[in-house]
Amino acid sequence: MDWQALWNNIVHWAATAGVRLLIALVVLFVSFKLINLVARRIERSANRKNADKTIMRTVAYIFKLGMKIVIAICLVGYVGIDTSGLTALVTSLGVCVGLAVNGALSNLAGGVLIIITRPFRIDDYIEAQGYSGTVEEIHITNTKLRTPDNKVVFIPNGALSTGSVVNYSMNDTRRVDEVYTVAYSADFKRAKDILADIYDSHPLVLKDPAPFIRVTEHASSSINITTRVWVKSEDYWTVKFDVLEAVKERFDAEGIEIPFPQMDVHVKND
Repeated sequence: MDWQALWNNIVHWAATAGVRLLIALVVLFVSFKLINLVARRIERSANRKNADKTIMRTVAYIFKLGMKIVIAICLVGYVGIDTSGLTALVTSLGVCVGLAVNGALSNLAGGVLIIITRPFRIDDYIEAQGYSGTVEEIHITNTKLRTPDNKVVFIPNGALSTGSVVNYSMNDTRRVDEVYTVAYSADFKRAKDILADIYDSHPLVLKDPAPFIRVTEHASSSINITTRVWVKSEDYWTVKFDVLEAVKERFDAEGIEIPFPQMDVHVKND
């Protein structure tokens, strides 16, 4: 082996292709850093007044992904790698890729539709496809939910755009509906007065519209009293749980019986 010729080849490669490769790596590193910096600035701008967080985060994601792909392709050509073979390979795999990403394309179209129609936004609490949680990210092909028990769920945008979505955060107020049962022997008017007092004294229950408290059914073993009160959307669960506890305490304290299923067994002695 001619070591001198090998060394000369290494030196020549380092002085030509090696320098280009080094420059390409430096440019790749610096450009990716700059792209990430710009993308973060775009995301942070969503916190400004009147800025739409959903749109800004989506723009940042598309910008970051698209620019990195463009930079990588340009640097491949700069290094001197022949891209004609890649073009032929991509062409030959086009049909296969098209079939493989058929579902992804529907999710892509669904993502665009969600961004345009805006059935929900980031930080909204929604229920869809059997899951409920807070929207954390809306990507091009899927939407990221965080459930109340801190699980992360990724739902394809294709299913979201064509299925039913319940948005609990779109309106400022929600109605808390409850049905309370009292025994036939109990004073149902007193039970209604207790419910009215509990709702009137709760600071998070809205006074307008006024609470609805009426007897709505004579059931087989109870008188059913339906209540409907309005609260701010973020106070829904607080009011619901507070009132359930308060009603049980007040009914017990004032002798209002809450019926429950029971069975009387009579033994006949022959």
